[in-house]
Amino acid sequence: MISRSQLIAVFIARVFLFLPFMVVAGCIPLLIEDWKIGAVRVGTIVSGFFLAYAISLTFFSYLGGLIGAKKAAQISAISTAIISTAFGLFSRDFTSTLALYSLIGLSQGGVYTPLIALFRDNVAPQNLGSAIGWLISSTSIGYAASISLTGIAIGIDSWRLAFLVTGSLTTIGAVILLISINGLDNVIHVKSKDYGIFREALKSRPTKILLAGYCAHNWELIGMWSWAPALIAASFLLSGIDTTEAVQWSAQFVMVLHLGGAIAASTMGTLSDRVGRRKILIFTAVIGAILSFTIGWSVTLPATIVAGLMIIYAFFALGDSPVLSTALAEVAEPASLGDLLALRSLLGFIVAAIAPIAVGWVIDVLSASNCSPNVVWGAAFATLGLGGILAVCFAMKLPKEN
Repeated sequence: MISRSQLIAVFIARVFLFLPFMVVAGCIPLLIEDWKIGAVRVGTIVSGFFLAYAISLTFFSYLGGLIGAKKAAQISAISTAIISTAFGLFSRDFTSTLALYSLIGLSQGGVYTPLIALFRDNVAPQNLGSAIGWLISSTSIGYAASISLTGIAIGIDSWRLAFLVTGSLTTIGAVILLISINGLDNVIHVKSKDYGIFREALKSRPTKILLAGYCAHNWELIGMWSWAPALIAASFLLSGIDTTEAVQWSAQFVMVLHLGGAIAASTMGTLSDRVGRRKILIFTAVIGAILSFTIGWSVTLPATIVAGLMIIYAFFALGDSPVLSTALAEVAEPASLGDLLALRSLLGFIVAAIAPIAVGWVIDVLSASNCSPNVVWGAAFATLGLGGILAVCFAMKLPKEN
């Protein structure tokens, strides 16, 4: 079983490993200025990362089923450290950043879904929601550290330093993770002869609903994460300050946003252990959808108010993430969990990869039409609300719990 000290070590390791995750999103206004590109192209960098991440999650989930979740996580951690360092050293323009940032996405999948499977094998069932909540909250802390370091680096030098710092520090995370899980058993679950992943996914109605709900959740969450820094920066720009200062202020508020996400992941995961998965999924999805449809229209309000609303928005947009993962881990057979996580990741992050481009496209089109900032950002974030509505519908279709 995983001890408390091992759980804390995994938490810290993932914080370091996810440091590159928000660096491009945090630098969007500066990259648009320096590289003379539009919102769609810079959104393509973020989408390239998430498309690669979808492939990575799928690959490492499948690999974990073949060689064990522990070994899959170890391979991923080492790959992330090497490629992220290369990203920090060699990303200098649109093309190199798109390529290297996507490669980071390809390397990181093994420090997420295989760890869920590892926790399933090593955590008592009554504590699984809490443990996975802490696992996912470490991702949010990593994102908070990522955006905070990005803002500090921009203040010292530029986006180049931000890339270097966030990329190189992943080595620390890889070392900590390798040490922390070294003593755990590498379990390989034997599948039956007639086993088939699509048969497993389709035979259970709750499984199908949870897979669909995860896709809707990812559309809203990843789109929000990708464009939240730019929306907050836009609000500061409208108050009259320059781009660099606006980006720095945005980075600090987005850091708080991700800290709030960490609290959401841990508290909602624990709360779902007590009141049920379905109730928490409906509650978080409803609030998240409402905020998706309203947040962009607030861009001309004082920037601190916009940032505060975004922090609340992020709390509920992320709150269902550990609950979705825990619910799937509970309904899946141990031998099929890795493959189901792989399928979920592939579907969910392909959908997620489209969201940043969709938001960027709306921004470009409406900006070119000389629409007001409220219309531009209101309509852009409303596209994410479609995922929120679907997440509510799918959560309501889940069986009621006793």
